[in-house]
Amino acid sequence: MVRPFPFFRAGVRADPDAAQRPILELSGVSKYFQRDLPTLRGVDITVQRGEFVFVTGASGAGKSTLLSLIYRKHTVDEGHIFFCGKDIARLTSRSIPFLRRNLGVVFQDFKVINHWTVFENVAVALEILAMPRRLVRARVAEALERVGLAGRGGETTENLSGGEQQRVAVARAIVTEPALILADEPTGNLDSHLAIDILTLFEEINETGTTVLFATHDHSLIAKRDHRLISIEDGRAVEARRGLSSWPGSGLHALVG
Repeated sequence: MVRPFPFFRAGVRADPDAAQRPILELSGVSKYFQRDLPTLRGVDITVQRGEFVFVTGASGAGKSTLLSLIYRKHTVDEGHIFFCGKDIARLTSRSIPFLRRNLGVVFQDFKVINHWTVFENVAVALEILAMPRRLVRARVAEALERVGLAGRGGETTENLSGGEQQRVAVARAIVTEPALILADEPTGNLDSHLAIDILTLFEEINETGTTVLFATHDHSLIAKRDHRLISIEDGRAVEARRGLSSWPGSGLHALVG
């Protein structure tokens, strides 16, 4: 079988041209859940390999919709989405699992299975790829160490704090060594102190070469960093290359007010 996507690893080139190609391109993307009322309209975004990008906007603005189009929970109604040069908006249903092997997705509500152990929650991402058990154990141990949960694989997830459960979710997302992480309000259920911890964890993952799209409505987080910022407003993408410090004109006051 010829896979429509190479199984990218973070920071590893799939072919000689990969470094010259953006990891993600959205061109004229629109999505309608109601006729004549687009959630997204004509969105154009280019993300280079290794970038860390905040995606923000009011509740219901379309942040989650944007991410769901990238991992193909939904399909675009207009436009194209290119991941490593491949048009994922036109994939067949049989090809979608190969796309998702290149992505790590983290949600606000963790989506861990409480009666499973930490190890089981992380290992499942590798077991569906039929990896040898020895390799699964090694990769899970490495992922847990990276998120600060080394040695805790045998604990039942329901006994962990919210912040620790989110770290399990992050470990599950990175254990396959994806090229791109999509974080959909990953700090939404955490207090401000834990939110900073989780943001810092994603930044550390980004420093290893993994591209990160971090969707959040928490402007106190955004204000602490100068990452590239994309705001979804009235279905359109407005951006600042250096965070809130470079937000154009009065838009800054509207965004943080």
